[in-house]
Amino acid sequence: MDPEAVYAALSEEMNDVLIGNDDVVEGITVSLLTRGHILLEGVPGVAKTTIANAFARATGLDFTRVQMTPDLLPADITGTHVYREGTGEFQLQRGPIFTNLLVADEINRATPKTQSALLEGMQERTVTIEGDTLPLPSPFMVIATQNPIEMDGTYELPEAQRDRFQCKLVVELPSDEDELRLIDRFNEMPDLTPEDLSQVVTLDDILDAREVVRTVHVAESVKTYIQSLVSASRDHSDITHGGSPRATLALLHTAKARAAVHGRDYVIPDDVKALTVPVLRHRLVLSTEAELSDRSTVEVVDDLLDAVTPPNGANEEDIDDSDADFESDADFDSDRSNVDSTDPDSVDAGRPDPSNDD
Repeated sequence: MDPEAVYAALSEEMNDVLIGNDDVVEGITVSLLTRGHILLEGVPGVAKTTIANAFARATGLDFTRVQMTPDLLPADITGTHVYREGTGEFQLQRGPIFTNLLVADEINRATPKTQSALLEGMQERTVTIEGDTLPLPSPFMVIATQNPIEMDGTYELPEAQRDRFQCKLVVELPSDEDELRLIDRFNEMPDLTPEDLSQVVTLDDILDAREVVRTVHVAESVKTYIQSLVSASRDHSDITHGGSPRATLALLHTAKARAAVHGRDYVIPDDVKALTVPVLRHRLVLSTEAELSDRSTVEVVDDLLDAVTPPNGANEEDIDDSDADFESDADFDSDRSNVDSTDPDSVDAGRPDPSNDD
């Protein structure tokens, strides 16, 4: 199954329970196809955990939810060796992290020590327990939720932890129209839950779609655009710490996946623009002056998008028609037949994912 079909199947099935969260579903699908993790933020009651549960049901992936609390210990996530009196031996008790999709609910309510128990798994796809390094199931994905309005008793995620998340997606309050649809649906089916959803894709479908994403073509001008956006974040007057090379790679990989789920085998600047905020907003550290001025990271990222000019054409080595205008999907579609999707620079199948490098 190709990425477009995977996304269409997941979106259609999840819409039986969810209303008005298409962008979030797309973002989670993009991260799944690029081995990423998601930080999901929203006020209470906007269905953050329901979205993660519905996604797991529709993909058929093993799903575990952990309620993060201040008294939670690292071993409660990774596992430990337990003494069995009957055998007189210690037996490994695997923790909830040994799953395909781990939902860390309200992650900022756990202590930094417990939060750090996720770092190895998110980066290396392994867990070390008392000196033994164990592989995690594949695929492995973390969706962590947090509430932006109740900060008492919480621990802000450190920069290193936030950088492990490929994207930060925000679940907004529904529009009036969507909320009325929500009322109608749950008035008719008050017991509707994610458990009512069916699996619509298989593990092989997901792995096949990942391979397609790897081969999506990226023109040199688009690569330069990606690099310029992240580089500009390091020089902005309102930013103390800008995006790292991991952010650059995250923007590259997610742009390729977005192109694929929209039925293209090449990346356009619109793909990059659509993902710059989700990829950068949780990674940037604003200056004291910017915080005192109540500037948000989204406003600063918008500055970057305004300051960095997107490519209006492509190099001749990437696309034969170098006069093409690549400002929108429609412009790119008119030149799709000229894209060399077999460019070896864009094919990384079989190589380790560079986004996992520190």
